[in-house]
Amino acid sequence: MLGAMQDWTMRVTHVIDHAAREAGDREIVTHWANGSETRTNWQNVRSDALKLAQALEAVGIKPGERVASLAMNHARHLVSWFGVAGMGGVLHTVNPRLFDDQLDYIVNHAEDRVLMYDAAFQPIVDRMRDRWPTVEHYICYDPPAGSDAVAFEDWIGQHDGDYEWVQGSERDPCMLCYTSGTTGNPKGVQYEHRSTVMHAMAGLQTAAFNFSAASVMLPVVPMFHAASWGLPYAGGMAGIKFVFSAVNDPAVLDDLMKREGVTDSAGVPTVWLAHFQYCDANGLELPKLTAATIGGSAAPRFMIERLMKNGTRVQHAWGMTETSPIGTVGGPSADWDQLTFEEKVDRTARQGRPIFGVQLRTVNLDDMETELPRDGKTSGALQIRGPWIIKRYFKADRDAINADGWFDTGDVGILHPDGSLQLTDRTKDVIKSGGEWISSVELENAAVGHPAVAEAAAVGMPHPKWDERPVLFVVVKESLSVSGEELREFLTDKVAKWWLPDAIEFVDEIPHTATGKISKKDLRERFKDYTLEDAA
Repeated sequence: MLGAMQDWTMRVTHVIDHAAREAGDREIVTHWANGSETRTNWQNVRSDALKLAQALEAVGIKPGERVASLAMNHARHLVSWFGVAGMGGVLHTVNPRLFDDQLDYIVNHAEDRVLMYDAAFQPIVDRMRDRWPTVEHYICYDPPAGSDAVAFEDWIGQHDGDYEWVQGSERDPCMLCYTSGTTGNPKGVQYEHRSTVMHAMAGLQTAAFNFSAASVMLPVVPMFHAASWGLPYAGGMAGIKFVFSAVNDPAVLDDLMKREGVTDSAGVPTVWLAHFQYCDANGLELPKLTAATIGGSAAPRFMIERLMKNGTRVQHAWGMTETSPIGTVGGPSADWDQLTFEEKVDRTARQGRPIFGVQLRTVNLDDMETELPRDGKTSGALQIRGPWIIKRYFKADRDAINADGWFDTGDVGILHPDGSLQLTDRTKDVIKSGGEWISSVELENAAVGHPAVAEAAAVGMPHPKWDERPVLFVVVKESLSVSGEELREFLTDKVAKWWLPDAIEFVDEIPHTATGKISKKDLRERFKDYTLEDAA
């Protein structure tokens, strides 16, 4: 027997329809790469998305086909998120930080037929055009004066917007994001309309982004990475004001946050570090944000403390491209008001709790099957399942989950009795010394707490007695200094004694992946001949 409620297919076009209808005049600001600024609103974004849908159909794009964007954060990119999905297409957000071979692979693997791009990435387009045979049309979002590129505004301006969104199943694909490919070729993750709408609704929970109509969000997380953490869709549902910047210059971001009344922002730890350094160097106060969401990698304790002392709610989050990406978000717990400041920092340093729709568990690292207790002590491989978690990679011939629906994240973590997650490592980076596990992440975060340390990476190196021992690679801040002995002494009361690195090596730079994370793989390759002597 069926229920008695109306059918309402969950498609992302409902999001832009709602935003235009209920918050049509809410502003969307863009600071462009050339320093200019434009202002639009949700109603205009919907109007332009309708025109884009017409333009794509006019060049022969069919539902289910892929349309690529190679762009930073701005209103025209936002138009593309809704316009491509609105005509039944799949938006493939291309990460411009990938290497050429990876760009070659993903565009051809996706079989993109149209590519919309920022003028800043014209060199990439010129370099790769002959390697992208499936791309038939190149459209530039912001061509400079005198350019012969097809301008996005002119291209969609040929159409009147008299268009009805394509209807279809809520299980139809709407967006395609590729992983950064740290181990082999990048893998495509294809989001559905249904999973995307559910993910966005979950993001509005108080325990997540906690948006209201009064929220003003400046997302530093790029729109090409992991669906920008779902912020454009969640923001549309709440009808918030967006402030976009096509450049990640801390001076620009600081000015925009203060001038536009930004209440919320989201980015990886390096974004906040750069902002701290800019404000300190110029004698400026940090922006008075209501909330700062930090994800991508674990935030150092000193960063959390500084933001909290500035009156900002720190929302430590965890997720990945395969999880759409929200898995957990940190927020005040039931006993928050009874905690001391230090206890609040301790809680916030964890990666938060699963929001409704997500299930987590940890399993034994040795057999990858035995489920571990949520005791706040036992570390294991992190697995996840839920309605916006990947089932199968794009074009793969088998599922990426086990028989019970669990996806292995590649992360190592501890689950506490209250459900909060504490990430300790990646399964490929965890250090096993004498049969015991050492968290490279916790060791790194402790090291960057030293005022002279700009960045640190802990890697397990072969040891004749203990199998592996940690070696800490350190980049020192400009004009400051610290010795290995001083840094080791600094760490003595911050990590277990047997976690202390056997060696500390100072380097000019630490390699990073295309998404800005430390590349342990490249670091190991660089120091593949490194040896540790048995000192015991």
